[in-house]
Amino acid sequence: MPPPARPSVERSQGSGFIIGSDGVIVTNAQVVDGASKIVVRLADKREFAAKIVGSDPHTDVAIIKIAANADLPTLKLGDSDRLEVGEWVMAVGNPFGLDNSLSSGIVSAKGRHLGDAYDQLIQTDANLNPGSSGGPLVDLHGNVVGINKAIISQGGGNLGIGFATPINLVKEILPELETSGKVTRGWAGVVVQEITPVLAETMGLKNTRGALVSGIVGGSPAERGGIKVGDVITEFDGKIVSDALELPLWIARTPLAKRVALKINRDNKELRVDLVVVALPNLPTQTPIGKIG
Repeated sequence: MPPPARPSVERSQGSGFIIGSDGVIVTNAQVVDGASKIVVRLADKREFAAKIVGSDPHTDVAIIKIAANADLPTLKLGDSDRLEVGEWVMAVGNPFGLDNSLSSGIVSAKGRHLGDAYDQLIQTDANLNPGSSGGPLVDLHGNVVGINKAIISQGGGNLGIGFATPINLVKEILPELETSGKVTRGWAGVVVQEITPVLAETMGLKNTRGALVSGIVGGSPAERGGIKVGDVITEFDGKIVSDALELPLWIARTPLAKRVALKINRDNKELRVDLVVVALPNLPTQTPIGKIG
């Protein structure tokens, strides 16, 4: 009889950066989620066991902590809202296990959406490869403007299309991750999609602004508030909806139990509806017909 198969041990690599001198580190949730053991190797070759403090799969951000028993050097968090297309940036990480690797490029675009309702990603042509995930994207002043997240690739290598989570979005959730280990978001149960010129013409709309309601979750605040499939949400809590992909993020940032007013276009008539935002349940943030908020 052949000997029994030995259980395999899966190992993965990623990157991260220190934001607290006491050993607080930011990385991608995908780098550490599900790990039975996390080992952090610093630039000076010292290794430490780490524990997960908090994780948010929706933004792919996690906080881990090591006990280094010494003040550690930290990176300063910048302002990603001030980042401009064409600006030079640098990506630091551990691609293919080559630690402390630096690549440079420019900001190719901002506000990219890859699938999650809360995506507002920075696109860059700085080289990102397997192992780069979780590393910092920094500006020429050394300030962190994003967390390297993903690449578009046909064979696993870099094609010059990489994405990073804006650091301002990360700064919003860091306090809650550190105190409670997770992020609580607002939810209304409305599925929306962008309005194309063809849709606008078909529906008799004057322009493509607003968010088209393509689905309603049963029993949700949207259903109780009277929103219907086919409505076009044009205003949310006093803010004009010019881009449908902004709406789920606005809902997520709304305090729980807050009553908000929406302006909608239904059959070319403007109506006002109110709904009460509740906590995001354990539901997928994306459906085949749009973004859910």
